[in-house]
Amino acid sequence: MKIFFLIRNWFNFCTFRFPMKNTYILFCILLTISAFGQETIDISLLKKIDLTDRTIIDIDNFDTQYYLNNHIFYKKDADKTINYSNVQLGEITSANAFNPLKINVFYKDFNTAIILDNRLAEIFRIDFNTTKPYKSVSQITTGNDNTLWIFNQDTQQLEVYDYKTNKTKATTLPIQSSVLDLKSNFNFCWLLTEKYLYKYNYFGSLTQKIKNEGFTNIEEDNGNLILKKENTLYFLKKNTEDIIKVKTPNLLINQFLLTNETLYIYHEKILSKFQLKN
Repeated sequence: MKIFFLIRNWFNFCTFRFPMKNTYILFCILLTISAFGQETIDISLLKKIDLTDRTIIDIDNFDTQYYLNNHIFYKKDADKTINYSNVQLGEITSANAFNPLKINVFYKDFNTAIILDNRLAEIFRIDFNTTKPYKSVSQITTGNDNTLWIFNQDTQQLEVYDYKTNKTKATTLPIQSSVLDLKSNFNFCWLLTEKYLYKYNYFGSLTQKIKNEGFTNIEEDNGNLILKKENTLYFLKKNTEDIIKVKTPNLLINQFLLTNETLYIYHEKILSKFQLKN
Protein backbone atom coordinates (compact mmCIF):
# COMPACT_ATOMS: atom_id res chain seq x y z
CA MET A 1 0.00 0.00 0.00
CA LYS A 2 2.82 2.37 0.86
CA ILE A 3 4.46 1.71 -2.49
CA PHE A 4 1.17 2.38 -4.29
CA PHE A 5 0.80 5.85 -2.74
CA LEU A 6 4.41 6.69 -3.53
CA ILE A 7 3.92 5.74 -7.16
CA ARG A 8 0.68 7.71 -7.33
CA ASN A 9 2.28 10.82 -5.85
CA TRP A 10 5.18 10.60 -8.27
CA PHE A 11 2.75 10.16 -11.13
CA ASN A 12 0.78 13.26 -10.13
CA PHE A 13 3.98 15.27 -9.79
CA CYS A 14 5.29 14.19 -13.18
CA THR A 15 1.93 14.84 -14.85
CA PHE A 16 1.86 18.38 -13.44
CA ARG A 17 5.48 19.11 -14.33
CA PHE A 18 5.54 17.47 -17.75
CA PRO A 19 1.93 17.29 -19.01
CA MET A 20 2.90 16.50 -22.60
CA LYS A 21 5.91 14.30 -22.01
CA ASN A 22 4.85 10.76 -21.22
CA THR A 23 8.45 9.60 -21.31
CA TYR A 24 9.24 11.57 -18.19
CA ILE A 25 6.16 10.17 -16.47
CA LEU A 26 7.22 6.61 -17.28
CA PHE A 27 10.74 7.34 -16.09
CA CYS A 28 9.45 8.65 -12.75
CA ILE A 29 7.29 5.54 -12.23
CA LEU A 30 10.14 3.16 -13.05
CA LEU A 31 12.47 5.08 -10.77
CA THR A 32 10.02 4.77 -7.89
CA ILE A 33 9.47 1.04 -8.44
CA SER A 34 13.23 0.49 -8.52
CA ALA A 35 13.77 2.40 -5.27
CA PHE A 36 10.86 0.98 -3.30
CA GLY A 37 10.06 -2.32 -5.02
CA GLN A 38 11.47 -4.52 -2.25
CA GLU A 39 11.92 -3.29 1.31
CA THR A 40 12.49 -6.63 3.07
CA ILE A 41 13.26 -10.25 2.27
CA ASP A 42 11.04 -12.89 3.87
CA ILE A 43 12.28 -16.25 5.12
CA SER A 44 10.44 -19.48 5.86
CA LEU A 45 11.41 -21.92 8.59
CA LEU A 46 12.47 -25.36 7.32
CA LYS A 47 13.53 -27.04 10.56
CA LYS A 48 15.10 -26.62 14.00
CA ILE A 49 17.97 -28.63 15.49
CA ASP A 50 18.93 -28.75 19.16
CA LEU A 51 22.67 -28.21 19.62
CA THR A 52 25.01 -27.94 22.57
CA ASP A 53 27.22 -24.88 22.92
CA ARG A 54 29.50 -24.62 19.90
CA THR A 55 30.83 -22.23 17.27
CA ILE A 56 29.41 -23.14 13.88
CA ILE A 57 31.98 -22.83 11.10
CA ASP A 58 30.09 -24.11 8.06
CA ILE A 59 27.23 -26.34 6.91
CA ASP A 60 27.42 -27.67 3.37
CA ASN A 61 24.69 -28.75 0.94
CA PHE A 62 24.77 -32.27 2.42
CA ASP A 63 24.16 -30.96 5.97
CA THR A 64 27.71 -31.77 7.03
CA GLN A 65 28.52 -29.58 10.02
CA TYR A 66 31.89 -28.03 10.77
CA TYR A 67 32.19 -26.48 14.21
CA LEU A 68 34.43 -25.64 17.17
CA ASN A 69 33.96 -26.82 20.73
CA ASN A 70 36.51 -26.42 23.55
CA HIS A 71 39.25 -25.44 21.08
CA ILE A 72 38.69 -28.61 19.03
CA PHE A 73 37.63 -28.56 15.37
CA TYR A 74 34.87 -31.04 14.43
CA LYS A 75 33.36 -32.41 11.24
CA LYS A 76 30.02 -34.17 11.62
CA ASP A 77 28.06 -35.86 8.83
CA ALA A 78 25.26 -38.42 8.78
CA ASP A 79 27.64 -41.32 9.49
CA LYS A 80 30.26 -40.14 11.95
CA THR A 81 32.00 -37.30 13.76
CA ILE A 82 35.76 -36.68 13.50
CA ASN A 83 37.90 -33.96 15.05
CA TYR A 84 41.24 -32.17 14.99
CA SER A 85 43.06 -30.56 17.91
CA ASN A 86 46.52 -29.19 18.52
CA VAL A 87 47.22 -28.57 22.19
CA GLN A 88 50.61 -26.99 21.49
CA LEU A 89 49.03 -24.18 19.48
CA GLY A 90 46.28 -23.51 21.99
CA GLU A 91 43.02 -21.79 21.14
CA ILE A 92 41.68 -21.80 17.58
CA THR A 93 41.02 -18.23 16.42
CA SER A 94 39.12 -19.10 13.24
CA ALA A 95 38.52 -21.90 10.74
CA ASN A 96 37.23 -22.05 7.19
CA ALA A 97 35.75 -25.07 5.38
CA PHE A 98 34.78 -23.42 2.09
CA ASN A 99 37.11 -25.88 0.37
CA PRO A 100 36.46 -29.18 2.24
CA LEU A 101 39.64 -30.69 0.78
CA LYS A 102 41.82 -27.87 2.13
CA ILE A 103 40.29 -26.66 5.38
CA ASN A 104 42.28 -23.94 7.12
CA VAL A 105 42.52 -23.53 10.90
CA PHE A 106 44.16 -20.38 12.29
CA TYR A 107 45.93 -19.92 15.62
CA LYS A 108 46.49 -16.18 15.97
CA ASP A 109 48.41 -16.36 19.24
CA PHE A 110 51.08 -18.46 17.51
CA ASN A 111 50.75 -16.71 14.12
CA THR A 112 50.24 -20.14 12.55
CA ALA A 113 47.75 -21.73 10.12
CA ILE A 114 47.11 -25.44 9.57
CA ILE A 115 45.71 -26.92 6.34
CA LEU A 116 43.58 -30.06 6.80
CA ASP A 117 42.19 -32.55 4.29
CA ASN A 118 38.63 -33.90 4.30
CA ARG A 119 39.57 -36.44 7.00
CA LEU A 120 40.96 -33.60 9.15
CA ALA A 121 44.49 -34.87 8.70
CA GLU A 122 47.17 -32.18 8.70
CA ILE A 123 48.64 -31.72 5.22
CA PHE A 124 50.45 -28.39 5.60
CA ARG A 125 51.59 -26.06 8.38
CA ILE A 126 52.27 -22.35 7.84
CA ASP A 127 54.32 -20.63 10.52
CA PHE A 128 54.16 -16.94 9.60
CA ASN A 129 56.87 -16.23 12.19
CA THR A 130 59.43 -17.88 9.92
CA THR A 131 58.31 -16.44 6.58
CA LYS A 132 60.54 -13.93 4.82
CA PRO A 133 59.53 -11.20 5.09
CA TYR A 134 57.90 -11.78 8.48
CA LYS A 135 54.09 -11.57 8.48
CA SER A 136 52.00 -10.65 11.50
CA VAL A 137 48.62 -12.11 10.49
CA SER A 138 45.33 -11.22 12.17
CA GLN A 139 42.81 -12.77 9.72
CA ILE A 140 42.88 -15.56 7.13
CA THR A 141 40.39 -17.16 4.77
CA THR A 142 40.40 -19.56 1.82
CA GLY A 143 41.87 -18.64 -1.56
CA ASN A 144 42.28 -20.43 -4.88
CA ASP A 145 44.55 -23.47 -5.34
CA ASN A 146 47.27 -23.33 -2.65
CA THR A 147 46.58 -19.78 -1.52
CA LEU A 148 45.10 -18.00 1.45
CA TRP A 149 43.76 -14.50 1.78
CA ILE A 150 45.63 -13.09 4.78
CA PHE A 151 45.47 -9.70 6.47
CA ASN A 152 48.93 -8.46 7.46
CA GLN A 153 48.40 -6.20 10.45
CA ASP A 154 51.90 -4.70 10.19
CA THR A 155 51.36 -3.38 6.67
CA GLN A 156 47.54 -3.12 7.03
CA GLN A 157 47.23 -4.90 3.68
CA LEU A 158 45.28 -7.87 2.39
CA GLU A 159 47.45 -10.39 0.59
CA VAL A 160 46.93 -13.43 -1.62
CA TYR A 161 49.55 -15.76 -0.17
CA ASP A 162 50.74 -19.01 -1.77
CA TYR A 163 51.76 -21.18 1.16
CA LYS A 164 53.41 -23.85 -1.00
CA THR A 165 55.88 -21.41 -2.60
CA ASN A 166 55.93 -18.87 0.26
CA LYS A 167 55.14 -16.08 -2.19
CA THR A 168 52.64 -13.22 -2.09
CA LYS A 169 50.78 -13.27 -5.42
CA ALA A 170 48.79 -10.05 -4.90
CA THR A 171 48.59 -7.20 -2.40
CA THR A 172 45.91 -4.57 -1.86
CA LEU A 173 46.42 -0.95 -0.92
CA PRO A 174 46.68 -0.33 2.86
CA ILE A 175 43.39 -0.30 4.79
CA GLN A 176 42.70 2.82 6.84
CA SER A 177 40.28 1.42 9.46
CA SER A 178 40.00 -1.56 11.81
CA VAL A 179 39.13 -4.94 10.28
CA LEU A 180 35.95 -6.58 11.59
CA ASP A 181 35.48 -9.64 9.34
CA LEU A 182 36.89 -11.42 6.31
CA LYS A 183 35.13 -13.83 3.92
CA SER A 184 36.00 -15.25 0.50
CA ASN A 185 35.36 -17.67 -2.30
CA PHE A 186 37.84 -18.85 -4.91
CA ASN A 187 37.76 -15.61 -6.92
CA PHE A 188 36.81 -12.78 -4.57
CA CYS A 189 37.35 -11.61 -1.01
CA TRP A 190 35.14 -9.34 1.13
CA LEU A 191 36.82 -7.30 3.85
CA LEU A 192 34.56 -5.61 6.39
CA THR A 193 36.09 -2.69 8.26
CA GLU A 194 34.63 -0.12 10.62
CA LYS A 195 34.28 2.36 7.74
CA TYR A 196 33.71 0.33 4.57
CA LEU A 197 32.93 -3.06 3.05
CA TYR A 198 35.55 -3.83 0.39
CA LYS A 199 35.38 -6.44 -2.35
CA TYR A 200 38.62 -7.53 -4.06
CA ASN A 201 39.28 -9.84 -6.97
CA TYR A 202 41.98 -12.51 -7.05
CA PHE A 203 44.52 -10.02 -8.40
CA GLY A 204 44.11 -7.73 -5.39
CA SER A 205 42.13 -5.09 -7.31
CA LEU A 206 39.27 -3.31 -5.56
CA THR A 207 35.99 -4.03 -7.39
CA GLN A 208 33.45 -2.65 -4.89
CA LYS A 209 33.42 -0.30 -1.92
CA ILE A 210 30.33 0.31 0.22
CA LYS A 211 30.11 2.52 3.31
CA ASN A 212 29.64 0.52 6.49
CA GLU A 213 26.48 1.67 8.25
CA GLY A 214 27.05 -0.26 11.47
CA PHE A 215 27.56 -3.83 10.23
CA THR A 216 29.82 -6.06 12.34
CA ASN A 217 29.80 -9.50 10.64
CA ILE A 218 29.34 -10.96 7.17
CA GLU A 219 28.72 -14.37 5.61
CA GLU A 220 29.11 -15.20 1.92
CA ASP A 221 27.71 -17.76 -0.51
CA ASN A 222 28.03 -17.69 -4.31
CA GLY A 223 28.80 -13.98 -4.26
CA ASN A 224 25.79 -13.07 -2.11
CA LEU A 225 26.30 -11.65 1.38
CA ILE A 226 24.41 -11.67 4.65
CA LEU A 227 25.42 -8.80 6.95
CA LYS A 228 24.65 -8.39 10.64
CA LYS A 229 23.91 -5.09 12.33
CA GLU A 230 23.08 -5.38 16.05
CA ASN A 231 20.44 -8.16 16.09
CA THR A 232 19.25 -7.68 12.49
CA LEU A 233 20.36 -9.38 9.27
CA TYR A 234 20.60 -7.81 5.82
CA PHE A 235 21.04 -9.28 2.34
CA LEU A 236 23.42 -7.93 -0.32
CA LYS A 237 22.82 -9.59 -3.67
CA LYS A 238 25.73 -10.45 -5.92
CA ASN A 239 27.03 -7.54 -8.04
CA THR A 240 24.64 -4.99 -6.51
CA GLU A 241 24.83 -2.32 -3.80
CA ASP A 242 21.25 -2.69 -2.54
CA ILE A 243 21.35 -3.86 1.08
CA ILE A 244 17.91 -5.25 2.01
CA LYS A 245 16.67 -6.14 5.48
CA VAL A 246 15.93 -9.82 6.15
CA LYS A 247 12.66 -10.30 8.02
CA THR A 248 13.70 -12.72 10.78
CA PRO A 249 11.70 -13.92 13.79
CA ASN A 250 12.26 -12.20 17.12
CA LEU A 251 15.26 -14.17 18.38
CA LEU A 252 18.78 -13.53 19.63
CA ILE A 253 21.19 -14.13 16.74
CA ASN A 254 24.38 -15.65 18.13
CA GLN A 255 25.62 -16.87 14.75
CA PHE A 256 24.42 -17.04 11.16
CA LEU A 257 25.46 -18.84 7.97
CA LEU A 258 24.44 -18.70 4.31
CA THR A 259 24.54 -21.83 2.13
CA ASN A 260 22.91 -21.94 -1.30
CA GLU A 261 20.10 -19.49 -0.38
CA THR A 262 19.60 -21.32 2.92
CA LEU A 263 20.03 -19.17 6.01
CA TYR A 264 21.09 -20.78 9.28
CA ILE A 265 20.66 -18.92 12.57
CA TYR A 266 22.13 -20.29 15.79
CA HIS A 267 20.36 -19.01 18.90
CA GLU A 268 19.96 -20.29 22.47
CA LYS A 269 21.37 -23.77 21.64
CA ILE A 270 19.01 -24.10 18.65
CA LEU A 271 20.07 -24.10 15.00
CA SER A 272 17.19 -22.86 12.84
CA LYS A 273 17.23 -23.47 9.10
CA PHE A 274 15.40 -20.95 6.88
CA GLN A 275 14.75 -20.62 3.15
CA LEU A 276 15.40 -17.16 1.74
CA LYS A 277 12.43 -15.91 -0.32
CA ASN A 278 14.43 -13.69 -2.61
